[in-house]
Amino acid sequence: MAQRTTQPTMEDVARAAGVSRALVSLVIRDSPKVSERSRRDVLAAAERLGYRPNLMARNLASRRTMTIGVLLNDLHNPFFAEVADGILTAADESSYRVLFSTGRVRPAIESHALEAFLELRVDGIVLVGSRLPRAAIEAAARTVPLVAVGRRLRSSVVDTINNHEQAGACLAVDHLAGLGHERIVHIDGGRGAGSAPRRSGYRAAMARHGLEGHVRVVGGDLTELSGVRAVASLVRSDDLPTAIFAANDLSAAGALDRLGGEGLRVPEDVSLVGYDNTGLAAMHHIGLTTIDQPRSKMGRQSVATLLQRIDRPRMPAVDLAVDPSLVVRRTTAPPAVPG
Repeated sequence: MAQRTTQPTMEDVARAAGVSRALVSLVIRDSPKVSERSRRDVLAAAERLGYRPNLMARNLASRRTMTIGVLLNDLHNPFFAEVADGILTAADESSYRVLFSTGRVRPAIESHALEAFLELRVDGIVLVGSRLPRAAIEAAARTVPLVAVGRRLRSSVVDTINNHEQAGACLAVDHLAGLGHERIVHIDGGRGAGSAPRRSGYRAAMARHGLEGHVRVVGGDLTELSGVRAVASLVRSDDLPTAIFAANDLSAAGALDRLGGEGLRVPEDVSLVGYDNTGLAAMHHIGLTTIDQPRSKMGRQSVATLLQRIDRPRMPAVDLAVDPSLVVRRTTAPPAVPG
């Protein structure tokens, strides 16, 4: 006997159960109009045949696919994975499936991934740390509900979920200045999401503490390598600061590694603060003082906001910001007293 090579259909289930195709359709859609006996017969036949409903066809009537597209800017950064955990939790609770893609820190790749989500007719899209032009994001938001996480757009059509980036940077500088540091350098995040307000927060806090003359920003890009390179340039300049505020934990980890490679102790010679409070920062051998933004909470909130937008497409754009907090670990201490 020839082996079946095609997927069983709704008609196959109807024949096996001895009922009409319409009744099978009602069972698959969990209609209350079906008797328990008929429901059991249909489900038993479907299980025997290995039938799986065609989700696309099943959702045509409701015009929903029950899927959310999530575009993560960089899979190498644990911040994005921790936001994704919150997204998955909230999506599971709402019976939504999640399709993930990554932009690999390149707007062109992000653009292709976004277009793929639109072609797949997802019910909504969450962009996490996107570097796409604002015009491209707003164009997509006019087609499908869209929430941007980690990037404030001040848009009338895009919902956003962020933390108060500038306030977080101020917390970092306040902590270091409170310990007695004056020569505080900022390793910035370049064009990365949240980098500009963190940079401006650093400058504002330095001015507030009367440290305008010590403001120094070293270019970076939110990667470990940028932290390594920043410390290398500081060492070459023979003007090493007593403290460094890095734009994120990855950059801070790279800085920590290079400082050790240069024979410098943290925090005895140089204090170090990161941003994000990822799992990396909490590891015992790192123990990084950092600014916490609640990644999982932001992920859950992005799904809640997206589902609101799906149900109420005409509601005003949402712009939510959560408060960051300082987490002190062992990479910060008062500056060494000159011998």
